[in-house]
Amino acid sequence: MKSSIQLIATLAAVLLSPNVFANADLAMKKNCMACHAVDKKLVGPAYKAVAAKYVNDKDAANRLAEKIIKGGSGAWGPVPMPANAQVNPAEAKQLAQWILTVK
Repeated sequence: MKSSIQLIATLAAVLLSPNVFANADLAMKKNCMACHAVDKKLVGPAYKAVAAKYVNDKDAANRLAEKIIKGGSGAWGPVPMPANAQVNPAEAKQLAQWILTVK
C-alpha cells in the first residue's frame, strides 16, 4: 500500500511539473516563433504541418529534437534551419514532443 501511494505521488509530481510539457511559451522563449508559427508557414513550416508530416513516425520526437539543436536543411525547402545552441537537449525534446501534438 505504501509503495502504491509513493508511486502515485511521484507520478503526480512528474505530471504536474511545468517542465514536463513544453508549450508555445517555451518556443517563444527560445526564439522558435521568429521563424515558425502554429498554423501558418513563416520562414519555416507551421507546427501543424510538422506534426502532420510525422504523425506516424514513432521516432519523430528524437529526430526533431536533434534537428532543433543541430539545425538542418532540405526537409522543408531551400531555407536551412540554423542550429540552436540556446536550446539544451531536454528543452529540445520537450519542444519536439509539443510540436508533435499541435493540431
